[in-house]
Amino acid sequence: MKDYRTRLRNIREDRDLTQAEVGKVLSKSQQGYNHIEAGCAELKIDDLVKLCQFYNLSADYIIGITNDPKPHK
Repeated sequence: MKDYRTRLRNIREDRDLTQAEVGKVLSKSQQGYNHIEAGCAELKIDDLVKLCQFYNLSADYIIGITNDPKPHK
């Protein structure tokens, strides 16, 4: 099982997004989002839902439970 912080960073970088851009999606500053990726802050459920919708990925994939990125229909 992959650490969700690493997966979040990889997803963001694969899409050529900055921490500031993803932070805006979550209504956070770049520093606020950096704290999540760096492990200084926990990812809140509401933010996980927003990221799933933004990236069109399943929560299980984002948090590292599965390697299947497709959301369930």
